[in-house]
Amino acid sequence: MTRVRVGAVQAEPAWLDLAAGIAKSVALIQEAGAKGINVLGFPEVWIPGYLCRPMLDRTMWTGSVVDNMELMHQYMANSLNRDSPEMDTIRQAVKEAGIFIVLGYSERDGGSLYMAQSFINPGGQIVHHRRKIKPTHVERSIWGEGQAESLQTVVDSPFGRIGGLNCWEHLQPLLRFYEYSQGVQIHVASWPAEFPEPKGLKWPFHETDVASRNASQFFAIEGQAFVLVCTQVVKRESLQKQNLVEGGIIQTPSGGFSMIFGPDGASLVEAPPAGEECILQADINLGDIDYAKAMIDTVGHYSRPDLLSLKVNTEAAKCVWTTGGNPSLHT
Repeated sequence: MTRVRVGAVQAEPAWLDLAAGIAKSVALIQEAGAKGINVLGFPEVWIPGYLCRPMLDRTMWTGSVVDNMELMHQYMANSLNRDSPEMDTIRQAVKEAGIFIVLGYSERDGGSLYMAQSFINPGGQIVHHRRKIKPTHVERSIWGEGQAESLQTVVDSPFGRIGGLNCWEHLQPLLRFYEYSQGVQIHVASWPAEFPEPKGLKWPFHETDVASRNASQFFAIEGQAFVLVCTQVVKRESLQKQNLVEGGIIQTPSGGFSMIFGPDGASLVEAPPAGEECILQADINLGDIDYAKAMIDTVGHYSRPDLLSLKVNTEAAKCVWTTGGNPSLHT
C-alpha cells in the first residue's frame, strides 16, 4: 500500500485525569477512523498530559521537589499502565477504527514512570513499545530511561514502516541515524506544548515552538521520511484559572505547533492556530520518498561507512539476574 492518509493530533490533554484521557483518546481515534485516516500520531505523554500543565501555580520546570510532592503523587496515580483495562479500551477503539496509532503517554510500571510510545496496529495489538531513552533535564527527576529495546523505533504496518520518537530524542543524532537505518517511511514526532521565548527571562531558543518544529522538519529532510508533528495544547481558560497567562515560563496560551512534512521537508498542510484542537491530515504516496532518496540516502549512497559508522548495543540492561542468566520478574 503506497497511498496512505496520515493524521497528527494537536489537542489539549485531559490534565491529570486518566479516565478522561482515555475517553478523549478514544474519541480522537474514532474521529480519525471516520475520516479515513490510516496512521494517527499522538503527542508526548498525551496521557495524562505533560507537567507544564495548568493545574497548579508551579510546574516541574518552576517548582522544587518539595513543592511538587503532591503533584507527583497525583501524576503517578493517573499515569497509564501498558497492561491494563484502560489500555485495553484504547486497543479496542483502534481495532474498531481499523487504523494504526502511535500513542504517547506517561507509563506506570510498578513504582516507576516512563515517557512511553506504544505502536498499536489495526488489529488492536501493541506491536512495539518503547520509552524515551534520555528524559530531558528536570524530566529525569520524574521519568526513568528506556533501555536497549527502545532503540528499535520502527515497525512494519499495512501502511508502511512507521517510526516514532519523543521530543528531544529528535536532537540525538545517533538515535536519528539508527532510525533511518531501520527504513522509516512515516515518522511520528511526539511533542508536549511548546511556547515562544518568555518575556523578561533568559531562555534558550532551542526550547521554543519554532525550534521544535524545525527539529521535526530536519528529521524529514535528513531521513527522507514523512513526519507527523503531534503536539499538546494549553487552552487560555486553563491558564487563566491559575493566573499563568503572564507569569512563569508559560506566557502565551496555546503551545501547539503541529505539522505534516514530506520526505524533502516540505510542509504538506497549512499550520493550524497554536491553540486549536484538531487532527491534521494529509494524503501521501510512499513512492514519493524515492524522489528524496535519489538525492540523498543518509544510510545508503550518501554514507561513508568506511570512515563513519555507528555501534549499537541491543541488549537491554537489567537490575536483577538469576544465577541461570535469566532476568527476574523485575526488569
